[in-house]
Amino acid sequence: MRSGMATRAKGLFVAGAFILPGFLLGGPPSAHSQDQGSAMADAAEQAVDSVVNISSTRVVRFRQTPLSPFFSDPFFQRFFGFQDIPRERREKSLGSGVIVSAEGVILTNNHVVENASEILVTLTDGREFEAQIVGTDPKSDVAVIRLKEKAANLRPTPIGDSGKLRLGEVVLAIGNPFGLAHTVTMGIVSAKGRADVGIAAYEDFIQTDAAINPGNSGGALINLSGELVGINTAIASRTGGYQGIGFAIPSNMAKAVMDSLLTHGKVVRGWLGVSIQDVSKEIAKALKLPGPTGVLISDVAGGGPAEKAGLERGDVILEINGEKIDSVGKLRNVVATGGSGTIINVKILREDKERAIRVMLGELPGSEARSEEIEKGEGLLGGIRVSPVSPAAKERFNLPQNLNYGVVVADVQEGSAAASAGMMPGDVILEVNRNKVASVSDFKRLYQKSKRSLLLLVFRQGSTFFLVLEK
Repeated sequence: MRSGMATRAKGLFVAGAFILPGFLLGGPPSAHSQDQGSAMADAAEQAVDSVVNISSTRVVRFRQTPLSPFFSDPFFQRFFGFQDIPRERREKSLGSGVIVSAEGVILTNNHVVENASEILVTLTDGREFEAQIVGTDPKSDVAVIRLKEKAANLRPTPIGDSGKLRLGEVVLAIGNPFGLAHTVTMGIVSAKGRADVGIAAYEDFIQTDAAINPGNSGGALINLSGELVGINTAIASRTGGYQGIGFAIPSNMAKAVMDSLLTHGKVVRGWLGVSIQDVSKEIAKALKLPGPTGVLISDVAGGGPAEKAGLERGDVILEINGEKIDSVGKLRNVVATGGSGTIINVKILREDKERAIRVMLGELPGSEARSEEIEKGEGLLGGIRVSPVSPAAKERFNLPQNLNYGVVVADVQEGSAAASAGMMPGDVILEVNRNKVASVSDFKRLYQKSKRSLLLLVFRQGSTFFLVLEK
């Protein structure tokens, strides 16, 4: 479950007494604790008015299921005139957002306003305004909305540099957990650069021990200077409630996405044109590397920025612009946020020698390619989404650059036939019943042509195998 933040006071039980940080048994609070407490209060008072409550409404379309299974039979439908009737229902959700400009621009999470037909924003003083979506980026779970009418006396929060956050630094979270408007809570930065969490395609999360609860998604994570350093997004929880691990999108990433949406109407990401993988101990040993460090280039796109600059398969990327690269997620984030036309300095290891190569990034092509949803009950592998094998899909799922046909499985719904058969996001369907799949429409046609089971040839992580699915 995604949402915002809160935490509890930490202390020790000593001889039956509870000691809060900064306090001594039987003694007054220290000057340091008083100074820090004043800083927290000042930061909270400065930022709380910029955090808003977001109520979004979305229309969900579905087909009404007959009360009796007999009415699903075509004979009964023809005889009695019964048929599935399309229905609609309106769903509402609550979240938070942060005002970042006096013109009413608000940063929030994509999942707070996704597919919303109506958005209502409530300020701290009780004023309500309708808002419209400026742009969304599901890949980073960032969205930008704007108030439809001008509002006086808005108090935007200044955007800080999340790159300067330190482990153990105190941060405050402001949001609307469980609808409790403008709740301020406190925690510390537990970790930085968390990736592969499974929340978004591009992840570089700030981890905090502050509690995140439903309704806080899109709220502000601020430092003690009152600057926005993160957008509260999600929790790691087995119960849906606070268990001590929360995640926030760094302000540097959120600002880059916001600026691109406001300027271009879309997110323009940098493109290096390589397939990459983490360096395991086994790979490090085989390549005679000093240890499992850097990111290995497993393929180079023909005519792409990497090939033009002289990068080769087998190169190990150690740094970009002096920043250590220690994971696939880190490399993807650095390249993506770099943007098209940016020149980066890449330090690589090739044949036991370090080299420096300058690369001009291109624009990630096909980033606006639309996935096509295949809904359960409509005859096509219920519960999966497939999309073309575009450069964007190759970048997202780390597919070989020379893979030029098939369809990519973008998502698999739990409990579906595809999930039961073992299909996973990132799988590429190459054939259906021994017929080559060249496009999404090809896949649909071949599926509809099949009467019972389907024999699928699937590509996954460098190898191919067959899967059988029952219709």
